[in-house]
Amino acid sequence: MGELKLLIPAEEIDKRVKELGAKITQDYTGRPVVFIGILKGAFIFLADLVRAVNLPDLEIDFVRLASYGKSDTSSGEVQITKDIELVIKGKDVIVVEDIVDTGYTLEYFQEVLKLHEPRSVKICCLIDKAERRKAKINIDYCGFKIPKGFLVGYGLDFAEKWRHLPGIYEIVG
Repeated sequence: MGELKLLIPAEEIDKRVKELGAKITQDYTGRPVVFIGILKGAFIFLADLVRAVNLPDLEIDFVRLASYGKSDTSSGEVQITKDIELVIKGKDVIVVEDIVDTGYTLEYFQEVLKLHEPRSVKICCLIDKAERRKAKINIDYCGFKIPKGFLVGYGLDFAEKWRHLPGIYEIVG
């Protein structure tokens, strides 16, 4: 594996997460909302994001969707290895993802969520790699747009390594 090159320092991530939290607070004031974090990558982002959201009626759940395994490219097949546990029927839902690349995982998960009959579903991602998009996915709240590179840190990993890093790094070389 190559070296790590810092792309986004922790301070910049913190500032952007607070901006996203303020926007979500504004958009959902007076409405209950359920945040669904996609494990494992989104857990750090989700934790910081919900602390930046100022809403009294906020619930949190998690789902685990597998599409990468121990590879650096999506397999194209998505499996739910941990489903949501909260009832979301008639509720506003914000799906929190670490990175949106091809979009296949979110496209699949949005179809699954429709079966639960939520009032609405919005997507919030830390990193958007729109240039690699193959599925039609609308990102409602985006932290950063990064066109290419394999990224780690702040929850993002390669083969379960480097999630703990406070910034976002590109693996180079």
